[in-house]
Amino acid sequence: MSSHLANSNEQAVSLGTQNEITFGIKFLSTAAGTILVQARDPAALSMEIQIALDECRLNDAWKLYEQHMQMEGFPRKSVVNKLLAAFAESLDIQWLEKAFELVEQAFEEGKQNLLDKEMLIYLACSLAKAGLPVPASTILRKLVEMEQFPPVAAWSATLAHMSQTARGAYLAAELILEMGYLFQDGRVDPRKKSNAPLIAMKPNTTAFNIALAGCLLFGTTRKAEQLLEMMPRVGIRIDSNLLIVMAHIYERNGRIEELKKLQRYINEAHNLSDIQFRQFYSCLLTCHLKLGDLDSASNMVLEMLQKAKAARSSLVAASLVIDAVQNDSQSSLLLGSSQGLNRRSEHLEDNTLMRTPVLSYEEYSRDQNFTKLETEAKKVLGDMLAKLQSQVELLTTERGIIQPNEKIFVKLVKAFLEAGKTKNLADFLIKAEKEDSPVSNDDSVMVHVINSCISLGWLDQAHDLLDEMCLAGVWTAPSLYSSLLKAYCQANRAGDAASLLRDARRAGVQLDSSSYQALIQSKVLQENTQEAFHLFREMKEAKILKTGHPEFETLVKGCAEGGEAKLMAKLLQEIKEGQKVDSGVHDWNNVIHFFCRKRLMQDAEKALKKMRSLGHTPNAQTFHSMVTAYAAIGGNYIEVTELWGEMKSLASSTPMKFDQELLDSVLYTFVRGGFFKRANEVVEMMEKGNMFVDKYKYRTLFLKYHKTLYKGKAPKFQTEAQLSKREAALAFKKWVGLN
Repeated sequence: MSSHLANSNEQAVSLGTQNEITFGIKFLSTAAGTILVQARDPAALSMEIQIALDECRLNDAWKLYEQHMQMEGFPRKSVVNKLLAAFAESLDIQWLEKAFELVEQAFEEGKQNLLDKEMLIYLACSLAKAGLPVPASTILRKLVEMEQFPPVAAWSATLAHMSQTARGAYLAAELILEMGYLFQDGRVDPRKKSNAPLIAMKPNTTAFNIALAGCLLFGTTRKAEQLLEMMPRVGIRIDSNLLIVMAHIYERNGRIEELKKLQRYINEAHNLSDIQFRQFYSCLLTCHLKLGDLDSASNMVLEMLQKAKAARSSLVAASLVIDAVQNDSQSSLLLGSSQGLNRRSEHLEDNTLMRTPVLSYEEYSRDQNFTKLETEAKKVLGDMLAKLQSQVELLTTERGIIQPNEKIFVKLVKAFLEAGKTKNLADFLIKAEKEDSPVSNDDSVMVHVINSCISLGWLDQAHDLLDEMCLAGVWTAPSLYSSLLKAYCQANRAGDAASLLRDARRAGVQLDSSSYQALIQSKVLQENTQEAFHLFREMKEAKILKTGHPEFETLVKGCAEGGEAKLMAKLLQEIKEGQKVDSGVHDWNNVIHFFCRKRLMQDAEKALKKMRSLGHTPNAQTFHSMVTAYAAIGGNYIEVTELWGEMKSLASSTPMKFDQELLDSVLYTFVRGGFFKRANEVVEMMEKGNMFVDKYKYRTLFLKYHKTLYKGKAPKFQTEAQLSKREAALAFKKWVGLN
């Protein structure tokens, strides 16, 4: 009996304890969700993640994933990739950042085998589309490091979307250089089957076009020139788009000789459109102006005017023939196609960079050859090239005929006047007007130029141009004499006013009443009352009305009104706002660049010394050529340090600013050579100027050349220089994220 009671009590205690445990588990489950229950079954938790993803509950899916990570680590491969696919497909920055966080953690923990190559390519493209070029480029670089080489048809789309921002365009150029380096000078044997995946990654013409167009749109043209130098070493085939992109790069960098070499290919190409021809010759014209070669520029304009005049005559004759054979279907077809081309060109010029539609992961997975991504890349490239086309301002195309517009006249006039070549300017303008006669002599280019000179107070130049017009037998508008005469009187230049008055009488020009009034007032101020009275009597006898020249007043009024700016207004604005071009610096830069390309550094140094002695201050382009050449040779760190000292001095004493391309080249050289104190100075300047620095590149560079540097404990005894050097290296190491 007592035994039975004891057993009953033990059973009751046992049941009570079980109830307490059960209650405790339920309480914890209520307090912390379902964590403890699911911890016993990771498969169930993985299933819930997949269900949440199928129902597009991304927030729930991420919370469940975090729970799985806390208890069991990464879910199985299929779940991880499904999660990444859903986040990438959303194109939402919040979820894309979460996806990249997951990928980074997988690499850090050595779990990259959980990540599918195709999934990473898709994620990189989505990151680039969402304006996150740094993580997009990081994924592509990681794929190359893993030797999971992405085919160029796939990664060129990522490159295209990256190139829509300044930071992304810079990274796109870096990626091409890094990938292209693997294939330089036939390093990879295409005959080996094992090299097939690597060969499939090789940058192609489209990829180079994308990177180069991005460089042009965001001004990193020296980086673009590095890409051009790589192309023949990689074996890139040049197409019509690449020819024009190359022309833009050479123009921006002032490479006139390269443009002249390119001209032969342009003239022989059969598949170039009118817009592409216009772009090339606009680049050539701009480069001549940049280098101060006004004779070549003006001769180009005159040649265009002559050809346009001849072509117009031919078109008139052709139109008569077409009218006579209206029923000829072939002629109609040809005309229709030409008009269609013009309409398409106009559409391209007005087009802006459009976001492409979302490509679902399912569609992407079915596309084994990545044709949709390749098409996407080519579409974005087309939009980028259209944006470049819209920047061409110096030339126009009418019915396939390239013609100069007002903008090139304005730039040429400004350049001639700044160079003091008044006679050359007059010769050019007179010849130009003979080829392309204006409707009214009072609205000719020469009239606008002279009036602009008067408005700017350049009275001697205006007088010289008037004299050249008279010597050439060109009819001179009376308004020009009138306005210049009044300007002389206002400037108290009585002798010049008297000389101009004699010229006007000799030319048979009748001055208006306002000119006489200005002359009379000038004589009165000089207390020459007899001459003043003589002028008053001359005006009265000529029965001159008290109104000025109507054509001049109309011209001035037209320039002052808020409508489309006239040539005179454009010229005044260009002269007042435009910076004077130092063609001497461009010339020396080309000489230095030539020696640097040939790695003739002693000659380059002599040219730089001569450049300084002639009073020309080196600019960013000068230093960039020198630094990149020293970096290519290797080991010339002292020379780069000396250049860096000069750059710092110029930055502190002049308004000169150094751009991202130059500072990045200097930083690369210092990091490779282990000059970390100098490297930190460059980083400081770049960060102060809000410039992007590619930390991934410098982290990789540090690990390549200085992996074991300062890894152990610091020695007990160090000199001050050794301590400073160590601290600088550790500071840089921390900056790139290698704590």
